[in-house]
Amino acid sequence: MSLTNEVAVDHRGELDSAFREIQQLAARLRTELGELDDAAIQAVSEATGAPEDYVRLAVRSAPTETKTTPIERVRSAFLAFDPAMRRYTMAGVLGAGFGLTQAIAGALRDGSGFMGSLALLATLGAVWNCAVAKDAKTAVASGALYGGAGFLLLTLFAFILRFVPGAAAGGMAPGLLLAFIGGGALVGLLAQTIFQQNRAKLGVKDPVAERQFLLEQLQDIQTKLRSDERLVTFLSVDIVGSTRMKAEADPLDVEFTFNEYHRFVATIAERHGGVLHSTAGDGVTCVFEEPVRGYAAGREILARLFEFNAARNKIGRQIEVRAGVHTGSALAPGQSAVNVNFAHVIDVSAHMQKAGEPGTLVVSESTARYVPGGMPGIGEDRLQVHDLEAAVWRPRSRVVLPTAGSL
Repeated sequence: MSLTNEVAVDHRGELDSAFREIQQLAARLRTELGELDDAAIQAVSEATGAPEDYVRLAVRSAPTETKTTPIERVRSAFLAFDPAMRRYTMAGVLGAGFGLTQAIAGALRDGSGFMGSLALLATLGAVWNCAVAKDAKTAVASGALYGGAGFLLLTLFAFILRFVPGAAAGGMAPGLLLAFIGGGALVGLLAQTIFQQNRAKLGVKDPVAERQFLLEQLQDIQTKLRSDERLVTFLSVDIVGSTRMKAEADPLDVEFTFNEYHRFVATIAERHGGVLHSTAGDGVTCVFEEPVRGYAAGREILARLFEFNAARNKIGRQIEVRAGVHTGSALAPGQSAVNVNFAHVIDVSAHMQKAGEPGTLVVSESTARYVPGGMPGIGEDRLQVHDLEAAVWRPRSRVVLPTAGSL
């Protein structure tokens, strides 16, 4: 693999790791604070060094553990927008509401004032939308957008309602468009200025102080998350051609033999300080706290398999296995390697095992560096597995004895 490709792979790995870290921080904050607002987004950005847009993308893609209603999902998606985009979106929606209600009021000659009240609420909402804008530029643009959208949609709805029998909708002079836009911009600027000057009196939190508070929480969360991170080694062992073996042997002999095989692997793993982590079909995964112990366990399983075949194999055919071992960092809740789940290191150990030939142990470079003699001490053969170099260990001699089931 070329140096350019290695750098690209490392860069992708760093991005994936950063992305997962952002999602973990966001999930913790969401649990403690509820939905993430701009201050929380900025705090995550400052804590991780990632741009705010990148954080918003990670937050949107992070899975939620609790069920949410359609309204909550819409709100969550809205809060994930860029702050300025949220202001513009709200200005457009409120402008549409203003235009529609005013057009209906004119068409129906509404004397109750109901439609006028709705238009007033839309206007007050637009003023608040401008007031809470992040800066004056966004407030001016939001106000102008509200005024322009309100005028254009008022004239559009009035034009449509002219075709409704009995309606008497009236439009507005085109020249007033500029007045609506300019007035909206001016009101937006005034609202934002007054609000910022009186934030404390209105009981609204200072975003700087709130962001600092969130940053402190994030630091505590990061410390807790990283305290569970540790180096673990996974050994993946799988039987070669097991499907055919099962099809040709007596079901009771198959059940006995494979149960004994799992016990055989677990016993060797425990002798080297490891534990049986999981089983899937005929595959067995063991976890170790020390890389050299995982490597030693893999070697012993292969070297002593002839004993198992001679004493405990009842299916009449020699069992062959291949194995792979890999070391990497993973989150281990409670600092226990047994609690590691869904980690990349598990997947890589399985890939190592699948890449090997029957009767071999494929050892990743991450594990080999902890083995006395390193890669050369393991064996001369090399493999490239998922952009990682691996050494292949083979038993020096191969003993074939009659199986217990053939005696």
